Amino acid sequence: MSHPSGRVAVYTGSFDPVTLGHLDVIGRASRIFDAIVVGVGINPDKQPLFSLEERVELVQAAVAGLGNVRVERFSGLSVAFVREQGAHVLLRGVRSLTDIEAEFTMTLANRKLDPSVETVFLMADAAYSHISSSLLKQITPLAGDEALLRFVPGPVVAALRRKLKAG
Repeated sequence: MSHPSGRVAVYTGSFDPVTLGHLDVIGRASRIFDAIVVGVGINPDKQPLFSLEERVELVQAAVAGLGNVRVERFSGLSVAFVREQGAHVLLRGVRSLTDIEAEFTMTLANRKLDPSVETVFLMADAAYSHISSSLLKQITPLAGDEALLRFVPGPVVAALRRKLKAG
């Protein structure tokens, strides 16, 4: 999916797991940009619930209906991954003022690392702004599948059930 003259945005994260909030950002961005590359990476500050391979597979399943979105694994700096994809836009979703504060700091650092990469923020839809991986870990053992589908796509429900039962 090469778009040499098109507008390509790269959305990076750990996606542990991918949520309806992530999908909302990806879907809205896919209508703004010609192509979206979802970079599934490793956050050294977090102990992931799902392996990198599992997270990539779950994101791929979740975005399968979006023809201009592809999923890649990455390691290292987000700005370097943006450059590797031939893009100049780093897409970030924000849920809260706390997110904005952290993203502001990261954006300033990214600008120093590579001034050619612009960061574009999309606010999470209010319906999804409360969703986090820690919330999912807390409610999964207690909530039914129908309730979980308000937070995550279908394939993630089964994966959460398997992972939290085994873990």
